[in-house]
Amino acid sequence: MERPLLPVVRALAGRLPREADAPLSGPFDPARLLDGVADLRAADAPSFDARPYTIAFLSPAAQHTPALRAGLEGELPATADRWLWQLASRSTPEDFPLPPETAGEQLKDTVRISADWSALVLRQGTAFLGHRTDTGEGDFFTYGALHSRTVYLDALLLGALQRDHIDELTDELSEIFVSPRPARRLSALERNIAVFRSTYWRQHLTAHGTANDLLLAFQNQHRLPVRFNEILAEAADYSRLVQTQESQQISGALGVLTILGLPLGTALGILQVLDDHSVAHLYIALALSIAVTAAVLTTRYGRLVLSSLRGGEGKPRP
Repeated sequence: MERPLLPVVRALAGRLPREADAPLSGPFDPARLLDGVADLRAADAPSFDARPYTIAFLSPAAQHTPALRAGLEGELPATADRWLWQLASRSTPEDFPLPPETAGEQLKDTVRISADWSALVLRQGTAFLGHRTDTGEGDFFTYGALHSRTVYLDALLLGALQRDHIDELTDELSEIFVSPRPARRLSALERNIAVFRSTYWRQHLTAHGTANDLLLAFQNQHRLPVRFNEILAEAADYSRLVQTQESQQISGALGVLTILGLPLGTALGILQVLDDHSVAHLYIALALSIAVTAAVLTTRYGRLVLSSLRGGEGKPRP
């Protein structure tokens, strides 16, 4: 069966059996297609993705019977979802044979937009497939193609933005304890989480509709809700840990002031009570206070105070 769109999405996925068959030349050359629309990122640039996300829309002709319903509201053949899978996964059965034992699980998120067409969102691509013959200009599929390029595309782009920001938050989370000042990094991370949550973290575009289903399907494919909840939980744990360390340091500083101030204050108080104005006696009192402070710091309590002042037992092991 002829499927002219599949070689293009397969090429975008990097599946080229023979260079002579490469469909991304001529009118399908990305540089020509995107000329004046977008700039292609160089292969050595940061965050370059050699496997771009694809969105395929196919309205079948009369000979594409595996994708067609039996009548306006007839049963949909199983081969239709297989076509949908191939367009969304950018593969053929030779590239990636879908195991029949897990086919139902892989196709369970198929969105039935109407009896006329369906959509499937996967990790590396989304496909829209019609289920009745395209009659040409002015057909319903003109309306469907418009929606797939506008509101439905917006839903997928929002999901991609959410995925990229969650990746960045995950990287920030893993670098919390790399620097000697985790509190500053944690504060920046919490601010970025708050900005992301208020700006990008949406699970709907409209009050109802297919766009919401596509967005939820994209999020589920990339485990975005689970990953974001893990980020929130880990950030909360790190926040408690940093607050505990800061409290220990404050307690240690107060302990040092107490150990140093108690003997010094006692010595000065005695001199004041005795009305002793001798400079030599003052120096002796200071020396004795320092000696007592040093002796106290060698005790278990003193070592505990110094350890708290340093922030606990040191950096966590990698």
